[in-house]
Amino acid sequence: MKLDTLKHGFDLTSMPADSLADYWNPGVTEALRHQDWAKTDIRERIDLTAWQGFTADLPRDPYVNQRWKRMSWLALNDQGGVEDMGQCPMAQGGSFNDAESMADRLRYYDPLTREFMARPDVKAFVRAWARLWSIGAHEPILMQITGVRGEGNIDPLQGQGIHADGCNALSILVINRENVAGAENHLYADKAGTQPLVDITLDPGDILHLRDDRLFHSVDGIEQLDSKAPFERFIIIINSRFVDDFQNRMLRRHFPEAVLFESD
Repeated sequence: MKLDTLKHGFDLTSMPADSLADYWNPGVTEALRHQDWAKTDIRERIDLTAWQGFTADLPRDPYVNQRWKRMSWLALNDQGGVEDMGQCPMAQGGSFNDAESMADRLRYYDPLTREFMARPDVKAFVRAWARLWSIGAHEPILMQITGVRGEGNIDPLQGQGIHADGCNALSILVINRENVAGAENHLYADKAGTQPLVDITLDPGDILHLRDDRLFHSVDGIEQLDSKAPFERFIIIINSRFVDDFQNRMLRRHFPEAVLFESD
């Protein structure tokens, strides 16, 4: 089947405000429209304690030390339901990822568990996120649970520094932050970091939305607050509409009927 391709851009302003009122604060769409990022919380929308429980059995990341991770490729079907698309590797080109352990490599991870994806609040979150970004049926959505735990200090980005993820639509939800000092998020208008925009510390239940093709981001290192106890910080990353040619090539190969986005 011929690949359907979206060309250049999507318009949040075309969405009626009342279509998002059941999930997102209306200020979220306004902030994205005017500044390309927005912070809000969804603590009243999800069972955060239950979601935190799914960090316990995360496999170790085979490519990055001291990180644990699961990920799945999802899509909305024609009826608006959330479906698992199946396996496709994560692929970030070197122009988007500076870390030698990750850049220009195909990375394979265990999927999100059936128990997690069967939760009504998880499905509602994915559907609401897709509505926020005007993601349509059959567009690949990458959803990850990932994070770090340990003692001492760690760079949660593992060498990525100031970077972009190679997509249009990106959101970061903190689900667990225990005994953590640091991990402040920073947004920039340029990759060199000479044009800082905002510094944000996310607590569990906070979510940061950003137009990844217009901004760059980083996060500070993590240290223990109490040296007698380990730290851990886990997040959900959800993104779509990839502008990274390396990732799009893999998506075409594994999901030939998917609707993909390509920049000019």
